[in-house]
Amino acid sequence: MDSKHIISAGASVIQALERLNALPGNRMTLIVVDSNNRPVGTLTDGDIRRALLKGIQPSDPALLAAMPDFQRLVKGEVCVAALKELRGKGITLIPVVDSEGYLCDIVDLSNSRTRLPLRAVVMAGGKGERLRPATLTTPKPLLKIEGKAIIDYNIESLAAVGISDITVTARYLAHQIKEHFSSPVAGVRVKVVEETEPLGTIGSVTLCPPAEPEIAGTLVMNSDLLTTISFEDMFIHHQQSGADVTIAVIPYQVSVPYAILTLDENHPESVRGIEEKPSYSYYANAGIYIFSDKALSLLKKDARCDATDLIEQAIAAGMPVTYYPIQGTWIDVGSPVDFRQAGELMRHHNSLSRD
Repeated sequence: MDSKHIISAGASVIQALERLNALPGNRMTLIVVDSNNRPVGTLTDGDIRRALLKGIQPSDPALLAAMPDFQRLVKGEVCVAALKELRGKGITLIPVVDSEGYLCDIVDLSNSRTRLPLRAVVMAGGKGERLRPATLTTPKPLLKIEGKAIIDYNIESLAAVGISDITVTARYLAHQIKEHFSSPVAGVRVKVVEETEPLGTIGSVTLCPPAEPEIAGTLVMNSDLLTTISFEDMFIHHQQSGADVTIAVIPYQVSVPYAILTLDENHPESVRGIEEKPSYSYYANAGIYIFSDKALSLLKKDARCDATDLIEQAIAAGMPVTYYPIQGTWIDVGSPVDFRQAGELMRHHNSLSRD
């Protein structure tokens, strides 16, 4: 917890001004706490200016200038939709209290867009055979696009929404992935677990350390994706739908270059109509999921299982399963063509960022 944003209720207004003046950027807010470390107000330079105009003196207690009606969150009950609303109002610093009202954390939305109560498991065990010879000596997640490893784009996206419990599961050239994450990425100390045998696209979740009690689910994704998916909106959808599994999907359209016959279901030899060169729209699995603990409990320790198999098991068990359409970019970097496309996309993105 960042103590530079905390000030005692007994500190003077001038001391509060000095503390505010030392704060960086757009985080010029103090959380005023009483002698028991309970938040009793928030304080900005605007609050102090208004208080001085009302006659409060610089030597008076800072509490007299603080806003007593302020936004706070309760540990274990963080509402992501509420965080999104607060961010929209320009509120970037929010105290988190425990069940007894003691300050236990501070959410800083200037460092991360939100604070998703999720852990993440990033699958990085594949051999990337379609990208050989590049992957003969380098695991596909560590191939660089515009100077950055593919997997790091995803770690940065997860960190940007406040996910700090991130585990990468590796098998092929796992020692390189372990070495890569020996230092933090995007401020996150990423854990790496190694599969001793292939466990499919989700079986290795059983090798991961247990989640903290306040975690509301596990985000599982492939490591070789480049996407602008909103993890925040996906989680809100998952939470509001009450699902045990949410599957991120991308629209996929199939165009048939021929005239297609429509047959009578009761009499397959009878033609009911004909459609010239139809197109059909589907949703395709994007390799990103949110699973509840209940759904993951279906996994068997050290047993091979693909994500699609687990989803079918969850459906068979009567668990609600829903989907979330990705709005924006999604590229599965699986072939040389995809790799070149991803490079062009990131060059374009970087050029826009520089402008």
